[in-house]
Amino acid sequence: MAHLSAGKVNFGTLRELARKDLVTLLEKFSGTKAIFWDEELTGPIGLVAEYSFLKELDVVKMFQLKRGRIPSVSVKNILFITRPEIELMDCIADNLHCEENQGHSANKEYQLIFVSRRCAVCEQRLKDKGVYGTLTSIDELPIDFYTLDSDVISMELDSIFKDLYIDNETSSLHQIARGLMTVQSLYGIFPNIVGKGRHVRNIFELMTRMRRDIGVDCDPPMSPLFDTLMIIDRTVDLVTPAVTQLTYEGLIDEFYGIKHNTVKLPGEKFQAATSGGQSPRSDDSAVKSIVLNSAEELYADLRDKNFSAVGTTLSRKAKAISAQYEERHEAKTVSELKQFVAKLPQMQATKQSLALHTSIAELVKEITISEAFQEALQVEQDLLNGIDTDKVCPYIEDFICKQEPLTKVLRLICLQSASNSGLKPRVLEHYKREIIHAYGFQHMVTLHNLETCGLLRLQQSSRPFTVIRRALNLTVDDVNEITPTDISYVHSIYAPLSVRLVQWAAKPGWKQISDVLNLIPGPLVQETQPISMDLRRNSKNSIHSSIEETKVTLVFFLGGCTYAEISALRFLSKRDDGQYSSSIACTIDILVLLIGFFFLQLPQTILLPPRISQMGRTF
Repeated sequence: MAHLSAGKVNFGTLRELARKDLVTLLEKFSGTKAIFWDEELTGPIGLVAEYSFLKELDVVKMFQLKRGRIPSVSVKNILFITRPEIELMDCIADNLHCEENQGHSANKEYQLIFVSRRCAVCEQRLKDKGVYGTLTSIDELPIDFYTLDSDVISMELDSIFKDLYIDNETSSLHQIARGLMTVQSLYGIFPNIVGKGRHVRNIFELMTRMRRDIGVDCDPPMSPLFDTLMIIDRTVDLVTPAVTQLTYEGLIDEFYGIKHNTVKLPGEKFQAATSGGQSPRSDDSAVKSIVLNSAEELYADLRDKNFSAVGTTLSRKAKAISAQYEERHEAKTVSELKQFVAKLPQMQATKQSLALHTSIAELVKEITISEAFQEALQVEQDLLNGIDTDKVCPYIEDFICKQEPLTKVLRLICLQSASNSGLKPRVLEHYKREIIHAYGFQHMVTLHNLETCGLLRLQQSSRPFTVIRRALNLTVDDVNEITPTDISYVHSIYAPLSVRLVQWAAKPGWKQISDVLNLIPGPLVQETQPISMDLRRNSKNSIHSSIEETKVTLVFFLGGCTYAEISALRFLSKRDDGQYSSSIACTIDILVLLIGFFFLQLPQTILLPPRISQMGRTF
């Protein structure tokens, strides 16, 4: 995990803190242990501790938490590790009733561990089910952030967008504020906090209250590593999540889904390819699980490139490795042969990595060169440019008639709505009627929820997005996809509004675009936190660099972000020649299609795998 500490900010520290909390908790329970995991936590916790690490803490077996009789296992402690969800409490209650009926409960101790916060409502549910007294202890594992890479951390809150913007459930804001306070405790107080959106002010006020309750005297005694915390509410930019990502990493997620740094691909394509240090695992004969992160040098080089540049890069790498192997013919002396042999392991790992990503690129290319993909891409670009956005789109109508996957249909409709600042009443009603006829009346709930959170809405008298698009140059002609000069390369035409706001905040400042900011939903927050001048100066005793040397901004997406947005932020960070760096933080898995959150856990609607809901990244 050395790659986690390779960035401008050592996010490996967050992982070590989480591991320490996990160890402290597990060591409380003496004797052998069997863990029953909430299925949604296996991926995130896997970023903190591997099974081999848990075995050292007397964890004998691990199982998925589900209803019914739990597997027979000879251990002293049964640990239920779960999110604070009512349905999971019902599952645990069912497990415990089965244990009591079989007479196993007398020989074991049952522990409940909530991640990342205890929940009084859940505990009351266990009391109502009559199993609260069966539990020996109830604890909390306060992991707020999971480290995905050297510059990306995530809170893994899959349902955050639904909670905030459909259910109006704001309790998660406290957890977000607590998580950001944890970041401050490790890396120093944020001197500046800025943001845009409905809930940014609430987060700032919660952080201020928490800092006051702890006491300013307890502030971390270090120079702040971050110059600014920038909070971007997802509702500020609902266009970007609906646009197809065209970076290498983004397309992999578009077509196959990256979850907790892992992608599952058709196994037959990788029989000859191995991933060197990544160790792909075969879940079954038809699927290959591959870990994708910056620990692999080639992937770190490829992931942020527009897919048009990937083939050229792979070809150049192949020629380079071939030339390295040819050096063996030039080795004449024993010393030269030894030098060549010493380089062999690295060369072989590079060759395996090259074979792996060549196979992945071929899979992606099979889709991107298809006529259907190219047509959909052209429709997206027309909508972004405001072409015929007031009319019913014939392409979308064809999609509905062919009963294409509903997510594809809704994604285009939501893009048309967002890029046109709403749909005309007759257009919206036409789409709703056609969807109900083609996909079923149950999707009236889906459409209602999309309207509730603002993805679908009626057009008002003005069209602010058109003004925003032109003022911030969001659509760019003649984008250089191979050697980009602007963040619009991540979509080949469109610069993500969220990242453009980050760019303007850095240079020349938001004051220059105050009129444009007034057109973007949500209040503007620009606050400073009091910090002693001694901490603001470079301290020789500090393990961190002075903020005067390099400005580092933590960009926090409240409600999700896409891989394309992360690539665009990385581009800005490199382009500024180290004068202004960034890191990313979010509230959940990286989200390629934000719409997935809106459908998640909604009754009588389609279910989609969670994407990035709140995530963090440093620039």
